[in-house]
Amino acid sequence: MNKKGLFATKPIQDYQQEASSKQLVRALGIPALIAFGIGGIIGTGIFVLTGLAAAQHAGPAIAISFIVAGLGCMFAGLCYSEFAAMVPVCGSAYAYSYATLGEFIAWFVGWNLVLEYMMACSTVAVGWSRYAVNLLDYFGINFLPAWLTSAPFAAGDTGFEVHRTGAILNLPAIFIVGLATALCYKGIRESAFVNTVIVAIKVCIVIAVIVFGAYYVNPANWVPYIPKNTGVYGEFGWSGILQAAAIIFFAYIGFDGVSTVAQEAKNPARSIPIGMLGSLAICTVLYILMSSVLTGLVPYVQLNDAAPVPVALEAHPQLAWLRIWVDWGALAGLTSVIITMIIPQARIWLTMSQDGLLPKIFGAVHPRFKTPHISTLITGFLAATFGGLLPIGILGELVSIGTLVAFIVVCIGVVVLRYTRPDLPRLFRVPAVWFTAGMGVLFCAAMAYSLPSATWWRLVLWSLIGFAVYFAYGYRNSRLRRDEVAPSPPQAAPGTPRSAFSPD
Repeated sequence: MNKKGLFATKPIQDYQQEASSKQLVRALGIPALIAFGIGGIIGTGIFVLTGLAAAQHAGPAIAISFIVAGLGCMFAGLCYSEFAAMVPVCGSAYAYSYATLGEFIAWFVGWNLVLEYMMACSTVAVGWSRYAVNLLDYFGINFLPAWLTSAPFAAGDTGFEVHRTGAILNLPAIFIVGLATALCYKGIRESAFVNTVIVAIKVCIVIAVIVFGAYYVNPANWVPYIPKNTGVYGEFGWSGILQAAAIIFFAYIGFDGVSTVAQEAKNPARSIPIGMLGSLAICTVLYILMSSVLTGLVPYVQLNDAAPVPVALEAHPQLAWLRIWVDWGALAGLTSVIITMIIPQARIWLTMSQDGLLPKIFGAVHPRFKTPHISTLITGFLAATFGGLLPIGILGELVSIGTLVAFIVVCIGVVVLRYTRPDLPRLFRVPAVWFTAGMGVLFCAAMAYSLPSATWWRLVLWSLIGFAVYFAYGYRNSRLRRDEVAPSPPQAAPGTPRSAFSPD
């Protein structure tokens, strides 16, 4: 295999040169980056999946699931930080894989990042729809029929088959994705400002639920803390804790999203690691406290709802005043998550297009707004389509498997690069790299293993489609490969006048 074969690596210097370009606007400081991370993390995990994972898998021990997921993210986040400080481009795990493990692996990661971001956007949109309907019901507004507010398809008991539900379309999910796409199209400054305002609102509401809800927690609802396994893997017991951690894991991907805006950060070598790890630490604490309060307010079996926070509050009349604020906070919070999922996906496609693995249209940058506008529109259209048609369970598991695959590759890649390019300056170094990266792989692999087999089969199918696209287009049009086969300019013989080869 020649040096530009399937596992050719892209020189770090090329990425560093791209990072120094003025194609995108460097407008994000540390506060905006931390807010960007929190905006992507605090959302579906608290307002949607906490209840579902507790009711179906972990019980009150859902707090342990968040700790497991948070530890996996911490180890992976340290590895991300070394790459992001060294290669401050907007390709995230795709770019890091291209620089260390080769083009084929990079394509596999980039293709699965679509599951991470675009499907995350769709998943959150479904949760947003559920809270929007709740809020309208609260005010006695019922102009949307049920067949326009839920998915027309649902997974069967085994998870392999899909059946019709009788609905036609989840219209509110499509609406919010369209609104967020328009904002992301307009510009990174506008998106960052709106996201920061929303983050402040939703964090205040989460803290209010934790503080006021703590007074009405009944410790009896935490007994047994780890419900006995039913005999089926993933249904309570320690296997249920692990499976719940895998399912809620995608709620943490907001910190990964911070790395995708490195090319728009003012001082990426310093601000990206702080933004990633800072937002991860803040959100992990909030997740643990919030999940403990919810399972303490009501028996965990009652939280089997796409809007578990209102369910817990409605059980206590003294907390009824919080209900309306939670609905508004959830709508705002989930909106910010959608924004922080559309932005990374569009920028990953931008980077892949610049490398020649996707058509040039994916790399188009708006001359006025300085955003990858075509990729943003494509992301929004596909996310709205999936969000309007598929249920939250299937979408959430697809996001988790795509995220876990990307994290595993990044953890491996940081070790590989330590040995293949020890000379590169590293403004941020992973401490105890073998231990940190190894633990990142271990935690992520364990959570990936615990996901339902149907999710793995969907990953296989998705990957096969991606490989077909790669060999049909990406392999033939790779910039690395084009550079290798491009004819060299003619060389003048000694003493030949320059004018013989140049019009100058």
